[in-house]
Amino acid sequence: MPRPTTRVLTLLELLQAGGTRTVTELADRLGVNERTVRRYIDHLIDLDIPVESVRGRHGGYRLTPGYRLPPLMLTDDEALAVLLGLITAQGTGTASETATAKIRRVLPRRLADRLDTLLGTLAFTTPARPAAAPGTAPGTAPGTAPGTAPGTAPGTAPDTGVLLTLADAVSHHRPVTIRYTAADGHRSERTLHPHGLVTHNRKWYVTGTDPAIGEERTFRLDRIAQATTRPGTFTPPAGLHDPAQDLLTRLATAPHRHHVILRIQGTAAQIHTRLPPGFALVTESPQDGWSRVELHADHLDRLPPVLAALDLPFAVEQPAELRDLVVALADRLTRSAVRETTGRPG
Repeated sequence: MPRPTTRVLTLLELLQAGGTRTVTELADRLGVNERTVRRYIDHLIDLDIPVESVRGRHGGYRLTPGYRLPPLMLTDDEALAVLLGLITAQGTGTASETATAKIRRVLPRRLADRLDTLLGTLAFTTPARPAAAPGTAPGTAPGTAPGTAPGTAPGTAPDTGVLLTLADAVSHHRPVTIRYTAADGHRSERTLHPHGLVTHNRKWYVTGTDPAIGEERTFRLDRIAQATTRPGTFTPPAGLHDPAQDLLTRLATAPHRHHVILRIQGTAAQIHTRLPPGFALVTESPQDGWSRVELHADHLDRLPPVLAALDLPFAVEQPAELRDLVVALADRLTRSAVRETTGRPG
C-alpha cells in the first residue's frame, strides 16, 4: 500500500498537470476519501506550495497559475539514497523507472561508477511478505539472521558510505574491517571477506567469511557503524553459492527455541505460500510427492493454523509438542462443527 508521503507527491503531480481538479476526482486517483485529500492539500500548503481552492459547481483545487516546482537539490548521499530506494523497492513501474533514469543522468561520473559497482554486487531474495512468518516473536523478522537483533524495524536504510565500501570490497575481493553492534548491544571490530550484498524483506545484509574463525557469516548492514577497506585482496572460496540463497538458508536455520521437521504432500511452491523462503527449507521428493520441511520457531502455537491453511496432508516428525497442538486445534474445530450442526448457542 502506498505511504502518505507517496500519495502527497502524487497529488502534487496531478495538480502540476494543470487545470482544476475536483475533490472527488483526486480521491479516486489517490485511492483515499475526500477528507484525506483535504488533509494532503494542507500538507502541500504547509510546504509553501500555492494551492488554490476554487469554489462553485465545478470547483476543486489547482496550483496558482505560473507556479513551477523549483529544481530539486540533493547531496551525493541523498541522490544515492533515493536511487537505492527506487531500485530496491518492491514492485516496479514506469514512474519509478523514469525517476531512476533522470537522477542517474545527472549523477557525477564517480558516483555513477560506484552505483554501478553496487548494482553489480547486489542480489535479491523473494519479495517480502506483509507480515512476520508464523512461529516468530511479535515484531521479529522470520529467521532473524545470525548476529542481528530480533525486532529491528523492517526496512532500516544502511549507511550509504558503508554500503558503497562493502560493494567495492565485494567487487574487487578486498578485506574490510567493520565496527559492529551485536544483538546484545556488544560492540566489536572484526575483519570480513565479503562475498555479496543481499536485500531481503526490505533489509540489507552482507555475506562473507570471517577469516579469524574461518566461518561463513551474515550481518545486517544497519548494525555496521563503519566499514574500512584493508590492504590486499582475498581469494573467494571454491564453490561459492548464490549469496541470496545462502542468506535464505541461514535465516531458515538460525537458532530458535524449537527445531521443527515436517513432511507435507505438496510442492515447494505450494508450501512457500504459507511458509516463505527464509523461514522454511523445503526439499521436494518427486518419487512420492511429499516434501521435507525444516524450520526453526520460537512459538509453536502459531504453526497449527498455518499448517491447516495450507490445505495439504502433512505429518509432524518433531517435536512431539507440535503434534499435541495440532490435535488440540483439530479437536476445537470438530467441536465447533458439531455445535453448528446441533443448533446455535442461545
